[in-house]
Amino acid sequence: MSGSLLFVLTVLIWGTTWIAIAVQVESAPVVVSVFHRFALAALLMVAGLALAGRLKVPAVWSFVVVQGLCLFCLNFIGLYTATTLIPSGLVAVIFSLASIFNALNARLFFGDRIGARSLLAGLIGSGGLALLFWRDVVVSLDPATLRGVAWAALGTLFFSWGNMASRRNGALGITPLTANAWGMGIGALALLGVCLAGGQPLTVPTVPDYWLATGYLAAIGSVVGFTTYLVLVARVGPVRAGYATVLFPVVALLLSTLFEGYVWTPTALAGVVVISLGNAVMFWRRG
Repeated sequence: MSGSLLFVLTVLIWGTTWIAIAVQVESAPVVVSVFHRFALAALLMVAGLALAGRLKVPAVWSFVVVQGLCLFCLNFIGLYTATTLIPSGLVAVIFSLASIFNALNARLFFGDRIGARSLLAGLIGSGGLALLFWRDVVVSLDPATLRGVAWAALGTLFFSWGNMASRRNGALGITPLTANAWGMGIGALALLGVCLAGGQPLTVPTVPDYWLATGYLAAIGSVVGFTTYLVLVARVGPVRAGYATVLFPVVALLLSTLFEGYVWTPTALAGVVVISLGNAVMFWRRG
């Protein structure tokens, strides 16, 4: 599968998860919902690989644990907590800086050169999202807002560190399928520990829509989505792969237009144009 197709699949899959997440958190607390998502995803991956005879035990566990904690636990706690403090549009803008976080962390951990074009594309894309979510971005700088921004930045940082751990796992010969299967289980156990430590009851909603949304998030958003994304990271690098975080909010808004009556404004349309420009800068190849 080509890098372009992997990128498009990642954007489309993650762009459709926002509606499922909105359905999920209506019926259960955030951490419990995320726990259900990754516990089910881990069960699906481990069982599926075992039945296919492809389940392997990692030779080195350290970065599998780091990947599990960063990608399937801590980043979601940060981003979901942020959405309780600041508008989700502002969270999306901050999360879109993942490509820049990836560039800085790749330099720090692997000595990669920081490309000026990649940084420019990331900034252009984030600027486009700021236009797209303009009403959400213009907020008062009160303590709650500052905490929300900090949580969103922390969640994005954990996401980026998970990307670096995945790259390290690849260098050790651990495939994304293997790392994800065990990593999701590790993330689910960590989320269970957070629930128990915080005295959060592990509610089991009886609403059918909740389990439909959870099933979609586990099977498509997590098993397929994260595996596709991490294969993309291995194929094109974490910086270019990270630009998917700029584009999937656009897909989410297109779906919101169809199902929730979202009304586009001139500023939002200008944001899409700017995001497209950033995408061209990131992926344009001479000749």
